[in-house]
Amino acid sequence: MSWFEAIVMGIFQGIAEFLPISSSGHLALLQHLFDIKEGNLFFTEMLHFGTLISIFIVYFKDIARIIYEFIGLIGSLIKGKRVHKLTRHQWFGLLIIIGSIPTALIGLTFKDFFESLYTSIIPIGVAFIVTGFLLWIAEKKGNEGKDVKDIRLLDAVLIGIFQGIAIIPGISRSGSTIVGGLFRGLKKPVATEFSFLLALPATFGAFLLGMKDVAEGGGAFINGQLVLGVILSAVTGVFAIKALIKLLNNNKLKYFSYYLWVLGILTIVMGFVNN
Repeated sequence: MSWFEAIVMGIFQGIAEFLPISSSGHLALLQHLFDIKEGNLFFTEMLHFGTLISIFIVYFKDIARIIYEFIGLIGSLIKGKRVHKLTRHQWFGLLIIIGSIPTALIGLTFKDFFESLYTSIIPIGVAFIVTGFLLWIAEKKGNEGKDVKDIRLLDAVLIGIFQGIAIIPGISRSGSTIVGGLFRGLKKPVATEFSFLLALPATFGAFLLGMKDVAEGGGAFINGQLVLGVILSAVTGVFAIKALIKLLNNNKLKYFSYYLWVLGILTIVMGFVNN
């Protein structure tokens, strides 16, 4: 992979991971255009690690509070203290854990299937179109709904399933989890925050699996281009998160639908032409 390719893919990852247009789909499309054959899934997941850093930067205070208070909760339970009511951050932490379980099960069970989808851009084009329809439907949702304290464990499980399905290249992770949250009645700001924080365990888990591939010599390796791509994805990811929050609050999701429908059709046509 050239330095130019690493720069382009790193920037695209940072933008597409948080804007609801599917980073994995865009990276797979770029890999196809640049004719990059090796390490597709590993390089993609490593760039996801860059956007993991973005979430920590934007939501550092909330993440630190969740970790601190959740550890305190565990300590209280170990000491045999009765916990009558969880704080907002303790409940948020529990929801993130519960929501991560279906994501992990889907990712581990269908890992080979998801990786096989990178061999052709036609299913990616179809997934772009599906994501566009999901965003179009979500656009109709109002801003009234559940706050964090009102979210039920079932809500977290279902949103986690949405995140697991988003492993398919072309299905936006941020888009699908935000849509899942809105379908379950969450307020838009709450659905957005939960979407980003729910990404932390999944992204970190995918990163660890990538490191396992490196240790086993599975064709994945770290070089300067990869490091540069990770840094660029982290920097651009910060700006993308803040941009999405503004766009979501201003009901602008439909514009992403238009973009994804056009891109999806072009991708499918390109796939058939090149076959």
